[in-house]
Amino acid sequence: MASDTPLVELRGVTCGYGDRVILENIDLVVPRGKVMALMGTSGGGKTTVLRLIGRQLEPMSGQVLLDGVDLAGLDAQGIYAARRRMGMLFQFGALFTDLSVFENVAFPLREHTNLSEAMIRDLVLMKLNAVGLRGARDLLPSQVSGGMARRVALARAIALDPDLIMYDEPFAGLDPISMSVAATLIKDLNHALGVTSIVVSHDVDETFLIADHVVFIANGRIAAQGTPAEMRASEDPLVRQFVGGLADGPVRFHYPAVPVAEDFGVGAAR
Repeated sequence: MASDTPLVELRGVTCGYGDRVILENIDLVVPRGKVMALMGTSGGGKTTVLRLIGRQLEPMSGQVLLDGVDLAGLDAQGIYAARRRMGMLFQFGALFTDLSVFENVAFPLREHTNLSEAMIRDLVLMKLNAVGLRGARDLLPSQVSGGMARRVALARAIALDPDLIMYDEPFAGLDPISMSVAATLIKDLNHALGVTSIVVSHDVDETFLIADHVVFIANGRIAAQGTPAEMRASEDPLVRQFVGGLADGPVRFHYPAVPVAEDFGVGAAR
């Protein structure tokens, strides 16, 4: 496919769960070879976008395209082939707890290739070395820190040399050092491997450091998008509240309720 074709594109996508619409008439272009961040309030539909791209979820209407090909037109074999072009870093890693670090990274290679064990060994050690954990290959997930587990999961996500890597809250629960390491790895691997990355995150500072393009999703629609600098300068009240971490704004501190006077009977006869 031509390099000017977006790797991923959503055209007029409406999607939800049951009768509940989460995304409504979304148009989204993921530029090839870039780090794109999906940000917004909780429940806004960010992870739903990842599920649409991975075809775990089908749109109610619209198209989801990978390299210009509508995923809706693929049969089961075609979907599996498309997924092999994707790496996924799940929130908190989702490692197999009973498998060693080495075996976790080897898992997709054994599932999706016919490579020899010698070749799998070399590839796994290369991927672990890329994330700084070659020496931890024999440990279990329970024997490594949260930040290290996230790096193991990243090594597993790049095991098949994907064209697209999707990150679902890669910084959640990490200390500042581990968070900085994770952010640096995402950016460096994106350039070194020539992949396209989609990062779903609530962490403004770390995400803005690595993102080439930011898309802000709110109320089922794209509220704003642009470079990190443009998002910081946005006049949209919801974007300003999110980026500034403000307690009150369009997203209210108080859940809608009857007036305080009515609830507490202020002024009523006792």
